[in-house]
Amino acid sequence: MSSGSQVQHLVVVSVIGVGLVGSELVDQLSKLPSPGLRDQFQLLSLSSSRSTVYYDIGNDWQSNWRKDIAASDIKPDAQALATRLTQISTVEEVAGLRQGVSFSVIPVLVDNTSSEAVARLYPFFLSRGINVVTPNKKAFSSELTLYEEIVAASLKTGTRFYNESTVGAGLPIISTIKDLIATGDKVTKIEGVFSGTLSYIFNEFSDGKSRDGPSFSSIVSVARQKGYTEPNPADDLNGADVARKLTILSRYIPSLRDKLPDGYKSVSTKSLVPAALDGVRSGDEFVEKLSGYDQEFDKLRSDAFEEDKVLRFVGVIDVASGVIKADLERYTNTHPFVTSLGGSDNIVMFHTERYGARPLIVQGAGAGAAVTAMGVLGDLLRFL
Repeated sequence: MSSGSQVQHLVVVSVIGVGLVGSELVDQLSKLPSPGLRDQFQLLSLSSSRSTVYYDIGNDWQSNWRKDIAASDIKPDAQALATRLTQISTVEEVAGLRQGVSFSVIPVLVDNTSSEAVARLYPFFLSRGINVVTPNKKAFSSELTLYEEIVAASLKTGTRFYNESTVGAGLPIISTIKDLIATGDKVTKIEGVFSGTLSYIFNEFSDGKSRDGPSFSSIVSVARQKGYTEPNPADDLNGADVARKLTILSRYIPSLRDKLPDGYKSVSTKSLVPAALDGVRSGDEFVEKLSGYDQEFDKLRSDAFEEDKVLRFVGVIDVASGVIKADLERYTNTHPFVTSLGGSDNIVMFHTERYGARPLIVQGAGAGAAVTAMGVLGDLLRFL
């Protein structure tokens, strides 16, 4: 490196998963508004479930990446990927990428999958000096021992992991709780509507204006047609997604870090799946049979209306009592979970000592490829 050259960071990114979120992320990365900012990112590799494509430093990856990965016959290999990422970690290897500029390389693995197998590789990558960014909830909401392995590997090597999109897609929920705690505030309670799917369903089902309305099964069916639910809506109605998000948040609160040894399975969770339908694997069959339980849901709506309340599926972390639960609750028509929600929005309220009189509220779209990819990209920008 010449004595007069300038040194900048070069974030070298390997992306696993190029579905809806992964494709959107690569597109957003290639279209960053500042050319100078774009020049500080280099795509090293893209991996789908079937193939991987590698790029040399300085090569154009923005133009034909879809064709490149479709044409590649290289099979995905985590060990080979880790080797490639660690081999480019010196300034000298990328000096001269632009005239007068040398780059200090920051290797980052981006996992856009929902794979448990990939999530369990995070300690492997972190221990080899490779940072991790992901919207994948599995690693941070499973058993405590895996989470502790991730934290230990990060501390030992000085690598970082960012997972903002695991809880609220592009909403600043994890960064908010981290900042509150890091600055010395004391979180006393977190409560929110964490599922975009369940937000939409109950916004439509229980609006507080009438004891009657569309049937629960018909709203679930429409939500499925709109793409708001999993292929089988039971995977949303069982509350597991909300339980995972509560697990992730609770582990940032020191007094609760050990509270959920089995991760989301330790969360007190109310499933909205009728017991008789628990084993139904077909989404079509599930929605069809769900109509047989509409009267039960109608009664829940009617009972709430009698109290001048509406139904919302919420997640609650009560720090003082140690209660962490995902449940169907009733709220008055003036509550923010009623007045501030629309469509599939998420809303999270942070009750803290500093925000004692009025909680800190974060709300907005909590699902969708564009906002999820934005959250992942925001995490990547933290490395610069």
